[in-house]
Amino acid sequence: MTIPQGPLSVPCGVTAIVTAFSRPEKTLFTLQKLGSCVPPPSEILVHVDGHETECAFAIRHTGSDVRIILSEANLGPGGSRNVLVRAASHPIVASFDDDSYPIDNDYFKRLLTVFEDFPDASVVSARVYHVDEVVEEDTKSAEWVSDFPGGACAYLRETFLRTSGYVPLPVAYGMEEVDFALRLHGQGGRVLQTSWLRVFHDTDRARHADPRVTAASISNLALLTYLRYPARLWLLGLGQCVTRIQWLVRNGRLRGIFSGIASIPSQVLKYRGFRSRLRASTVLSYLDLRRHPVAADSRLANGRA
Repeated sequence: MTIPQGPLSVPCGVTAIVTAFSRPEKTLFTLQKLGSCVPPPSEILVHVDGHETECAFAIRHTGSDVRIILSEANLGPGGSRNVLVRAASHPIVASFDDDSYPIDNDYFKRLLTVFEDFPDASVVSARVYHVDEVVEEDTKSAEWVSDFPGGACAYLRETFLRTSGYVPLPVAYGMEEVDFALRLHGQGGRVLQTSWLRVFHDTDRARHADPRVTAASISNLALLTYLRYPARLWLLGLGQCVTRIQWLVRNGRLRGIFSGIASIPSQVLKYRGFRSRLRASTVLSYLDLRRHPVAADSRLANGRA
C-alpha cells in the first residue's frame, strides 16, 4: 500500500500523530487518509506500543516518510501521546487513534483556521462519528467544553507540555483525557469543540464491554479522585465510582466489576507518584463546564473560511 504524500510544497505547519498497537491494517488505512489530505500534515509520527514489531514493519514497508517510534513497554494511549507530542516538530499537534481519521479532505487547513480564529484554545476537539452513525453537516459552530476525545483533537504543543501530559495507563478508560483536561482547566487552558472538524472513528465500541475495560473504568475513577481531588471532595469521587458501577449493572456489564473494585488499592499504589491535587474550586468549575458548555462567539462562522 502506498501512502500518498500530497502537495508537500505547501506545508500546513501541523504534526499529525497516531497511536498504534496491534492492528497494522487499520493503522495503514489511517495513514493513507492522513497523507491524502490537501494540504497534508507537515509530518506524521506513529507510536507503536508494546514492541509490536509487525505493525512497525508494515508501516516501514510502505516506503512513506512516516516516522515510527517503537516502545518496548506498553505505555497505553496516553503514554504514547506523551512520546509523540514531545517528538513533534510543529506547534500544533493533531491526534488520531490507529482507527480514526479525518472525514474532510481539507481537515488540516480547517484546523489551522480554527486555531487562528480562537488563539485562546489550548485543545481543539473535532466532532466524532462512529460506525452506523449518520455523518451530519459540517456546520461552523463551536463551544467551550470540558472534555475531548484523544483520537480526534489537536493540541497546542507548548500548552500540552506544560501539563506534563497523560498518566501512562495501559487501559485508560475513564481516566486518560479527563485527567489531562482537568489539569489543563486548572492552568487556565480551554477546550474548543467544533462541528466544522469531523473525524470518523472506525469502531462499533463493542470493545467497551470487555471485562478489562469494565474493571479499568472503575479503578481509574478512583485513581483520578486520589491523584487530583482534594480530600474534601473524595466523597464526590466515591459517588462517581458508585454511579459508574450502577450504570455497568444496568447495562449488563457485570464481568469486571469485582476485579475493578479489588484493584483500586494496587492502582493507587502504583501511580501515587503522579499525585498532584487540584483546588476544590477547579474540580467543581470543571464539572460545571461539563454540564453546561459555553457557546463560542461567531468568529468561525464570520471568518475567512
